[in-house]
Amino acid sequence: MFATKGKRLRCPLDGSLLDGILPPKQLKMVQAWIEIHKEEWQVDWELAVNGDEPFRIAPLQ
Repeated sequence: MFATKGKRLRCPLDGSLLDGILPPKQLKMVQAWIEIHKEEWQVDWELAVNGDEPFRIAPLQ
């Protein structure tokens, strides 16, 4: 889940928008962040599924 200026949205690893509204410019930034951090997300997902604590991923800046 991502949150920005009071708006929340859910995006899977493919960058599509599942839930929420975000202006196109900000959505493109989120999609770029997802692409940059995709491997970290995948590792964290595996950790979480196995009951382990996921690592912190750098926020969108």
